[in-house]
Amino acid sequence: MKQSLYIYNNGDLKRKDNTLQFTTYEGEKRDLPIERISDIYVMSEMTFNTPFINYISQYGIPMHFFNYYNFYTGSYYPRENLLAGQLLVKQVLHYTDYEKRIILAQKFIEAAADNIYRNLRYYNGRGKNVEMYMQQVDGLRGTIPKTSTIEELMGVEGNIRKQYYAAWSVIINQEIHFEKRVMHPPDNMINSLISFVNTLIYTKVLSEIYRTQLNPTISYLHEPGTRRFSLSLDIAEVFKPLIGDRLIFSLLNRNQIREESFAKELNFLHLKKEASRLIVSELENRMKQTVMHKDLGRQVSYQYLLRLECYKLIKHLLGENMKVLRYGGSLCM
Repeated sequence: MKQSLYIYNNGDLKRKDNTLQFTTYEGEKRDLPIERISDIYVMSEMTFNTPFINYISQYGIPMHFFNYYNFYTGSYYPRENLLAGQLLVKQVLHYTDYEKRIILAQKFIEAAADNIYRNLRYYNGRGKNVEMYMQQVDGLRGTIPKTSTIEELMGVEGNIRKQYYAAWSVIINQEIHFEKRVMHPPDNMINSLISFVNTLIYTKVLSEIYRTQLNPTISYLHEPGTRRFSLSLDIAEVFKPLIGDRLIFSLLNRNQIREESFAKELNFLHLKKEASRLIVSELENRMKQTVMHKDLGRQVSYQYLLRLECYKLIKHLLGENMKVLRYGGSLCM
């Protein structure tokens, strides 16, 4: 089974014969079988050359880069080899036809809202009194199909998250100071944690999109633009509450991540390397866990759920099962 490779030590990454070799700046060498790598996360200072880039491109291995502060800086996306002209045309048509676009955008938010509601219901059933927030979220998600513009839809989504985030102080056992979502840069422990985990989800989705025939720059909820893979942002909305938020709650409630896990700069906080390693390890363990997929009638991993959402979108774009499509409907827990 292929796995993500995370590199936290500074060094050189190069091709060696028919595999990869990583050499630390201290001279320690490690061979990395390329057949076992799905994607590469560079969390450190790294040097590599064009033979290395050419080699990982042959194997279709994306690379994701994070800076010293664990902030995502970008991805290397190999040349696409799963090309489908018909699907590309359909993808564009569903963007240019506003009625089709708003339907897809609503499905992304409906799935995200459903998973947010399930998170609240889960903790409400375990002694955390978040009934008030559940009622607010439930009422707001009922207005999603009534929206007629992307801006109006994003406003509903913002109100849902406002109620959801207000419940975090009840869900999380630690004392937290979290009133609103601040991203650029994150100004406290919770915002820093959310930003890091969300970018991991985003890159996980991007790697799965690469293994389909979808174009990652044509999106529906988020406006397509330059220098970003906006379709990954769309699909990640489904999985941020399902995978990311549940991971955050677990890390904080088990005291694996605490205030001491962060370093403070002038106007923002960032995760220390040890904390970042821990989060990555816990996320990878979670991605291997399986859940029952209602439509398939079998257990599938969280990692494969990302791929299945891409396939579901493809079917919708090509006109298959349009009446029964419910984005995120297979993610019931």
